[in-house]
Amino acid sequence: MSNDAPLELLADNARWLAVDKPAGIAAIPARDEDPADSLRHRLQEQLGVPLWVVHRIDRETSGAMVFARDADAHRALNLAFQHGQVGKTYHAYTAGAPTPAQARIKVPMHSARKGKMRPAQPGEAGAVTACTDYVVEQQWDYADGVIARVRCHPRTGRQHQIRVHLRSIGCPILRDGYYGLATFKPPFDALPIARLALHASAIDLPQVLEVPAQRVEAPLAADLVALQAAL
Repeated sequence: MSNDAPLELLADNARWLAVDKPAGIAAIPARDEDPADSLRHRLQEQLGVPLWVVHRIDRETSGAMVFARDADAHRALNLAFQHGQVGKTYHAYTAGAPTPAQARIKVPMHSARKGKMRPAQPGEAGAVTACTDYVVEQQWDYADGVIARVRCHPRTGRQHQIRVHLRSIGCPILRDGYYGLATFKPPFDALPIARLALHASAIDLPQVLEVPAQRVEAPLAADLVALQAAL
């Protein structure tokens, strides 16, 4: 996506808005990055209003992301996320199909080196609880294995949670350079996808002040549509 292309709004009201985040852009900049390259900055420039960040999705993940329009909405949305009142749906394309086809992954997580996360050891100090529900929606034979489309519902909001959890059951997300094992090497290098194959498909928001509850959906990104068509 060109930096000059307008960002697509998925929903907009007096208290919050949702944008279809392109892959490859950070929600907010890292310390050593130009703030003008962040999603929030670009959206503020496009709309001419200040925005508040209430959650994040990884740089290489595409899909639905919500910003608050004022401090009161920011506070209300932060509380909703903290109390588990926001439903989140992601779609991941994985090397291997999880078994069973529908289950809950409850694997505590711990911080690791260089900003990564890892499954925690039993009883390890500093571990945090993490829970992800998943459903295998479709799978394709590929090379000597299987690629699956997996719908994920993270019930907690840990950094890299879906990526770590899917790797923990032996089904890493395609093109995941952090947790992807060998999935970015042959035979997977022939696939028409150059980034983490993860998409934030939907967010279910509760009532925020006077704004009623709403489900926001983001269409599957074009590169993931192309990936699926090639399978």
